[in-house]
Amino acid sequence: MKKSILINAFLLTSVLGLAQNTKDAKMHQFVGNLMSKMTLEEKLGQLNLPASSDFVTGAVSSSDIAEKVKAGKVGGVFNIRSVTKIKELQEFAVNNTRLHIPLLFGMDVIHGYRTIFPIPLGMSATWDMGLVERSAQIAASEASADGIQWTFSPMVDLTRDPRWGRTSEGNGEDAFLSSAIAKAMVHGYQGDDLSAPNTIMSCVKHYALYGAAEGGRDYNTTDMSRVRMYNEYFPPYKAAVDAGVGSVMVSFNEIDGVPASGNKWLVDDVLRKQWKFNGFVVSDYTGIPEMVNHGMGDFQTVNALSLNAGVDMDMVGEGFLTTLKKSMQEGKVSMAQINKACERILIAKYQLGLFDDPYKYCNEARSAKEVFTAANRAEARKIAAQSFVLLKNNNHILPLSAGKKIALVGPLANAKENMTGTWSVGADNTQSVTLLKGLTDAIGTNGKLVYAKGSNLEDDEEMQKRQTMFGKDIARDGRTAEQMIQEAISISADADVIVAALGEGAESSGESASKSEIDIPYAQKRLLKALLATGKPVVLVLFNGRPLTLSWESENVPAILDVWFAGSEAGDAIADALLGKVNPSGKLSMSFPRNVGQIPVYYNHKNTGRPLTGKWFAKFQSNYIDVPNDPLYPFGYGLSYTQFEYGAMQLSAKQLKGNQTLTVTVPVKNTGKYAGKEVVQLYIRDEVGSITRPVQELKGFNKIELAPGETKNISFEITPELLKFYNGDLKLDWESGDFQIMVGTNSKEVQVAKVNWQK
Repeated sequence: MKKSILINAFLLTSVLGLAQNTKDAKMHQFVGNLMSKMTLEEKLGQLNLPASSDFVTGAVSSSDIAEKVKAGKVGGVFNIRSVTKIKELQEFAVNNTRLHIPLLFGMDVIHGYRTIFPIPLGMSATWDMGLVERSAQIAASEASADGIQWTFSPMVDLTRDPRWGRTSEGNGEDAFLSSAIAKAMVHGYQGDDLSAPNTIMSCVKHYALYGAAEGGRDYNTTDMSRVRMYNEYFPPYKAAVDAGVGSVMVSFNEIDGVPASGNKWLVDDVLRKQWKFNGFVVSDYTGIPEMVNHGMGDFQTVNALSLNAGVDMDMVGEGFLTTLKKSMQEGKVSMAQINKACERILIAKYQLGLFDDPYKYCNEARSAKEVFTAANRAEARKIAAQSFVLLKNNNHILPLSAGKKIALVGPLANAKENMTGTWSVGADNTQSVTLLKGLTDAIGTNGKLVYAKGSNLEDDEEMQKRQTMFGKDIARDGRTAEQMIQEAISISADADVIVAALGEGAESSGESASKSEIDIPYAQKRLLKALLATGKPVVLVLFNGRPLTLSWESENVPAILDVWFAGSEAGDAIADALLGKVNPSGKLSMSFPRNVGQIPVYYNHKNTGRPLTGKWFAKFQSNYIDVPNDPLYPFGYGLSYTQFEYGAMQLSAKQLKGNQTLTVTVPVKNTGKYAGKEVVQLYIRDEVGSITRPVQELKGFNKIELAPGETKNISFEITPELLKFYNGDLKLDWESGDFQIMVGTNSKEVQVAKVNWQK
């Protein structure tokens, strides 16, 4: 029987392989035939990706972009947000170009298209890959219905510096978690069939190391060893490649002294040869001409450098279009390189089904029916609530009891335009749900809600403008700070509890939003202190796109719920959590520093020769004299309205050899009175290595749900694959020795056992 099953499986695999080979041969024949008819100029046109020119519907032929499209000088366009406009431009391209090649339409669909989900940092706090993938599926379905075929997502840049604004777009500090998210996002966008009308091509970014910019300053220099690259920063990009991502975007920063846009080792050697990536590579916005500022040569030189490195498509710079012909004539690039870049882009269009039907993504009826639907918004609400991290809950203030009088105070309580956070370019923020509306609707007649703004986002008007750009403005109140605070105290006089909606503006984080100080702004902290002085219980609902320094708040505020920027359904989701309809279950994917002087602070650091062996402070050991080494809130941290009790960890063996499997089991019990979800986390430490190893590394996690009183035995299986790392020769392998196995509720609170594993 088993032999029959194996034979049938082999035959099925062979048939599927043959079908795929036939399909690939047909694709390559089609693309080859098309390229044989193309002129050099038309091939260069396919490598050109301009930003959209705004044009009025029905007037594309007179727009700025029409002339270039008609001349075959455009391969794709990005950031057109109208299905009608996209269809019109696609028709113009197909009907008015010599070879009728369709355009590729891209957009920054980062955490949702019209239905907006939590910012990626918030999504990563769910630790739920099913939810992550589902959010990408809905985004792909909506975007594809509006004509979009390609998204510049996911961003998987590992970051340990919350001053960096684009922290909000990533998945935090850990390679293992970020790799799992990268895989889920790519599969969510692309599905199993890229030619299906409800899937879109994914573009992983920013390759590579962008999250390690010096000083947390955007576009800045990055410098690190290759051992660190391979072990810590490369894995999430590789996970996306292994998941079949269709395209890769190179980063702005340099690697080993050469900007990524022109780095042959990075693109050709690592991405293509080592990782076997066969999709196409696109630059970031003007990333290629910016190499002139880096000091890599003049405009023509840097464009040749980029093509030689293996970059296929030039975003906005137009240097491929205008300089590569001359560079080819001068022997600085080859026709073969131009052909290969053109081929990769045409293959992507073929895989998307655009040659079969250029208008398959331009279904206006589908757009009207499937975008921003009630069903999608309901899912966004549920997903958003799973991203919230309960940082503190003294005396079980939360959830709020029914029938109480709640005073809602703060500049972010009624800031509709800010709920979707940064990089929500497809959102209709007029439809976003504020916390004021969400709580009002949820309470109804079962209690009372009063509201006061309490303060402006910032005292400094110019500083506030920098953090509320792109239509995210919060109208300033002309009253004095004292007048606004007095109003807030007045409406709170007979309230049972105060909910303070404070934090950052939506554009306080994101691209070009780096900050040297990451406290709650002084205007809001002044308000918070006044609210606490009333003696009323205060719940801080924190809006943020990065870890903030909350040492004072953590010490003085009895309850803190981090809601990030939760998306178009933010207000309803936050109300669900505050009132106990949903029990918060988010866990931090990035450590919160005590102050900026601790940065970078992350859980999986290396040991020093003089590690801190006892309590802080110890002279001549590695510590600060003014603050402990530990972060305020560690990686993996997050509370619940209930309590979870971990039983003793059990190991299937303590001596292992070769490819044996170690099973780790721990009982987890819900000892509280609420049903709740817990993320059980597995960490490993390789005690001795040929190179120094981190003190901890996440190697597994399992999000479970337990009813009150319920116990589940949670098991992890560890194989030598999880023990592998890149050694000093950049060879991926594992080494015999002692390993610490750790299981717990976060990276700091773990049980530890030791095993010995020999090859």
